[in-house]
Amino acid sequence: MMDYEMFRDVVKEKFLSYMPGKYQDMEVRIVPVEKVNRRLDGLSLWKAGGEKTISPTIYINHMYENYLQSGDLQAVLQDAARAVDEVFMQAPQAPQMDMNTAKDNIIFQLVNTKQNEDMLRDMPHREFQDLSIIYRWVVNTEDKALYSTVIRNSLAKELGMGEEQLFNAAAENTRRILPPVVKSMNEAIRDMFVADGMPKELADLMIGEMPSDQIMWIITNERGVDGAVSMLYEDKVHKLAESLESDLYILPSSVHEVIAVSVNMGEPEELARMVAEINMDQVKLEDRLSNQVYHYDKDLRKFTLATDTPNKRLDGVVAEQGIGYEAKQSR
Repeated sequence: MMDYEMFRDVVKEKFLSYMPGKYQDMEVRIVPVEKVNRRLDGLSLWKAGGEKTISPTIYINHMYENYLQSGDLQAVLQDAARAVDEVFMQAPQAPQMDMNTAKDNIIFQLVNTKQNEDMLRDMPHREFQDLSIIYRWVVNTEDKALYSTVIRNSLAKELGMGEEQLFNAAAENTRRILPPVVKSMNEAIRDMFVADGMPKELADLMIGEMPSDQIMWIITNERGVDGAVSMLYEDKVHKLAESLESDLYILPSSVHEVIAVSVNMGEPEELARMVAEINMDQVKLEDRLSNQVYHYDKDLRKFTLATDTPNKRLDGVVAEQGIGYEAKQSR
C-alpha cells in the first residue's frame, strides 16, 4: 500500500487519464483547503492558461481513505473521475450567487476555536466560550438541499461587510432560514420509530413517561444541519430552563446539534468525559464541536464553561433576537 504522499502524487499524475476525452486539455491542481477541524488537499480542474472552470473540489484525503479500505487504486480513481464528470454535466443548474441579496442570506455557524486556528485567521468571526461564530452565505435552498459558502476576509470585503454587520445580518437570517428547534430525545426516538412504520400507540408505549427534568433535550434546527448554532438563540434555551425550573448543562453532541439536560442529571466532569468518549468513538472529525460542557444559568441568563475556569462575563445580549453570547470580535 502506498503512503499518503505517494498516493497524492499518483492521483495528480493519473487523474486526467480516467476522465473522458473532453477534459484532456485541462490541468489538475491540488491545493490545501482549510475545512472545519482539518486541512485537506483539494483537487480541481483548470482550463489551459490557468482559468478555473466550474469544477467541484474533491479531496485526496477522502480518496486515500477509500484506497486504504479497498486497496484498489483504479476503482478509487474511476469513482472520483465519475463524480467530477457528473458535476460538470450538472453545471448549468449550479446555484448562482447574487451579490445584491447576500445580506439577506448570511447565517451563523459554530466551530471549535483551537481546532480551527489557521482557518479563522482568514475569516471574520467572534468567540463564544471555546467556540467561534463564523458566517456562511446561503446561495440556494432548493428542495431539501442548502447550498452555502463560507465567508472569508476576501469575500467579506467584496460584500462590503464588516464582522459586526455580518453578525447582525446572521442574527436575523439564521432564525428565518434555519429555524431553531428544541425537542426531547424521547420525542425524537418516537418519531424515528413511527417513521420506520411502528404504530404511534406502540411507539408511545415503548417510550413511556419520564419526568421532564430527567430527559435529554435536543437543540438543533429544522434541517438538522449545523444546528448547534441554535444554542445562540438564548430565548429558546431560557424557555427550556424555565420549564425545567433548573439551570442547564449543554453537551456539544456535534456541529449539527447540542444536548441540554437539567443540572440535576449529573456532574459536569462526568458529562464531559461522556462527550469526549462519544466524540472520539462515534463523531466524524469534521462534525466534532467541543469536548467541553457548558453551564447555562437561567437567572443570570448566561453561558459559562462548566468544566473549566469560567470565561469573561457576558459582553452583551441581542435582546430583540434572543441571542445571548460572550463575544470577542475578530477578523
